Amino acid sequence: MAEWREDFAKLVSFDSVSFRERQTADWLKERLEQMGFTVWEDRAGENYDGNAGNIFGRLDGELPGAPLLFSAHMDVVEPGKKKKTVFEPNGMIRSAGNTVLGADDIAGIIEILYGISYVIEHHIPHRAIEVVFPIGEEVYIKGSDVIDYSRLEAKEAYVLDMSGDVGVAARKAPSIISFRVEVHGKASHAGFAPEAGVHAIQIAAKAIAGLTLGHLEEGTTLNIGMVEGGVATNIVPESCVCTGEIRSFRHERALELVEEVQSIFEKAASETVAASMSGNGETTESDTIAASQNIAKITVTHEVHMEAYEVPEDAGVIKHFKEACEPLGLPGTVGDTFGGSDNNNFVQNGLEGLVLSCGMYRVHSVEEYTLEKEIEQGIALVAQLLQSK
Repeated sequence: MAEWREDFAKLVSFDSVSFRERQTADWLKERLEQMGFTVWEDRAGENYDGNAGNIFGRLDGELPGAPLLFSAHMDVVEPGKKKKTVFEPNGMIRSAGNTVLGADDIAGIIEILYGISYVIEHHIPHRAIEVVFPIGEEVYIKGSDVIDYSRLEAKEAYVLDMSGDVGVAARKAPSIISFRVEVHGKASHAGFAPEAGVHAIQIAAKAIAGLTLGHLEEGTTLNIGMVEGGVATNIVPESCVCTGEIRSFRHERALELVEEVQSIFEKAASETVAASMSGNGETTESDTIAASQNIAKITVTHEVHMEAYEVPEDAGVIKHFKEACEPLGLPGTVGDTFGGSDNNNFVQNGLEGLVLSCGMYRVHSVEEYTLEKEIEQGIALVAQLLQSK
């Protein structure tokens, strides 16, 4: 078994779910030191009750220019404990079938380490190198949220963290915002006095029915993912909580949608109250608004997990990526991704960054797999990028 396969299997064996990356962190620190890197670990994990920080390394180079940054995250999604690697005769690498494989992002880690090792062992002149292996990427890039970016000298970043064939990259990614809507109604006995209550779930249902879900327009989506409410079948529910997510290539549009969601829920509350009051004598519009505010309240909170970015098409990082792909016979295709990654934070902090496909497929499922040929192409691509001038 080739050396990288042994290391891949070792990394798979670690139970490095988000904020429990200690084994992977210790392994990486030792490996980087053996390769000649100056290595340090920050205290990012302390922010999240985690057991490890982000791992950094720096290695001098012979070619001029600022260091190149390579990054792949250490954490894996659940089910990610007691993972096992199965190497198929046809070159597929998969899990035993009851957990994820963790190729997201072990494939990226292996390609970075072995691409760097190749240029070192073959005495190939290369740019100075910085590496960052963050924690908590799978829970909305929490590790890279708290990096001290003043310690990094790189101007270009390559984040190996995208599904698909090696030789494809993304220069554009969306904002991702989660939101929580609390509907406060009025409880009442559902049998004896349902008309005395304000049905929080009914308000939520009316609001959700009034929302456009899925693709709103090109590059923007809205989803309601969870609805929870009520305490018993014989009580008009007083509260209901809906949670959802917005993604958009335009950050301003994502923020606008949070306000639109609130407006639609408030309208549904007002209409529901008006309907319940219609059987209780004549009411004016002002009476209805006042009653709505008193007995049906909507509270919306949101969190911006990552902000959209778009790297210019003529950026140096794109030029170098395409030049590195050409001698390897790789397509060098640059497009966009609708997923987030640590690159969202890197770009927001002044780096020109690309997200590179690293040959992982069906990620976030027990059917996840990678291919030996893709790993080897990824290694070759990293080695080629290191020779950029």
